[in-house]
Amino acid sequence: MIDVVDLVKHYRASDGGIVRAVDGVSLSVSPGEMVGLLGANGAGKTTTLRVLATLLKPTSGSATVAGHDVATDPVGVRRALGYVSATTGVPDRLAPREILATYGSMHGFDGSALRERIDVLLDVLGLAGVADRPCGRLSSGQRQRVSLGRALVHDPPALVLDEPTSALDVVGSRDLMAFLERLRAEGRAILVSTHRLHEIERRCDRFVIIDAGRIVAQGTREQLGAGREGGLEDAFFAAIGPGAVP
Repeated sequence: MIDVVDLVKHYRASDGGIVRAVDGVSLSVSPGEMVGLLGANGAGKTTTLRVLATLLKPTSGSATVAGHDVATDPVGVRRALGYVSATTGVPDRLAPREILATYGSMHGFDGSALRERIDVLLDVLGLAGVADRPCGRLSSGQRQRVSLGRALVHDPPALVLDEPTSALDVVGSRDLMAFLERLRAEGRAILVSTHRLHEIERRCDRFVIIDAGRIVAQGTREQLGAGREGGLEDAFFAAIGPGAVP
């Protein structure tokens, strides 16, 4: 469902040099699978996810979502993908119901089908009680849930989530991760990046650890050695070195 092959993304630095933000990354996520993308700040996680979301063009390599290439068919990718980032904003003056209706109509939904879809999302995301309240009056956690609802309103088969729990408290994070497990059980492919390793340690099917733009380790929790006493955090530091911060 999500397939990345030898992905490279270069930036030109202020001194004229080349920064290799992503340097030959290959990964895949199958339907019904949740994969954790891990790395320290600046490792290349967000750049990889932004390429998948068609927000950045790859320098070389390929990335596809449901068979749609990010470089040659970005519209097809956007129809098949839901994308959420920690910095995704929602308009202060619009209510959650209005935002979901707007994005749903942009994806071709209308009438009773769209209204039913919105009602389901508002309920499962815990937003039914604030559905008609302007987002400027919502908590940061509620706003993040609106962002997730916006990414799901067109019922995409794949999800890419960059730090989705960063604005949530402990309860909100637990509820969101439980919701993601439900989406995985429905057959969606989910690629999630987070610094909160404990939240995904026992929820993801596999993990991909990236450092300096390159994959340095990947596999199941057991294959990475996270089944030992130190858990996923120790496996992470063993892969990238003790000096980094997850």
